[in-house]
Amino acid sequence: MQRGLHTTIDSQELESVRKQISEIPDPEIPVITIADLGILREIKVENEKIVVVITPTYNGCPAMKTIENEIRAIMNTHSILDFEIIYTYSPAWTTDWISDSAKERLRMYGIAPPGKASADKNSLLLAPRKINCPRCHSSHTELISQFGSTACKALYRCIDCREPFDYFKCH
Repeated sequence: MQRGLHTTIDSQELESVRKQISEIPDPEIPVITIADLGILREIKVENEKIVVVITPTYNGCPAMKTIENEIRAIMNTHSILDFEIIYTYSPAWTTDWISDSAKERLRMYGIAPPGKASADKNSLLLAPRKINCPRCHSSHTELISQFGSTACKALYRCIDCREPFDYFKCH
């Protein structure tokens, strides 16, 4: 049965939709979810329509279309036709929204997690940060490139274990 404009969704099904959407993995870093990243801002019902509010990590982030498609697929699975996906840019996304547990999963995945963006006074261009290696935890690292595997990461190398790794840049 497909829901139209005037059919309400029950609270149990709404919770199921919320749970499934919050568990959508980030397309670029599958060990963390869009909820872990803080991309998923809100899921609400307005005028019998489900509204999903998301914030891109940066303008032009290529992962957002994939995330939007995943949300649409979940709605489709529940036969929900009356929904809207809203992009909000204010306040702008910040790495401060990444949960502590997600930062630990990033580290275990081999990506150095960001510190607090509000505490990061130095631009990578002016003074590269000393970043601990996510593999051996050494602080003896060096910046190789401002851009790593994606635009939101920088490429570092550990001088001790000699392994390259991504650092999730503070925003």
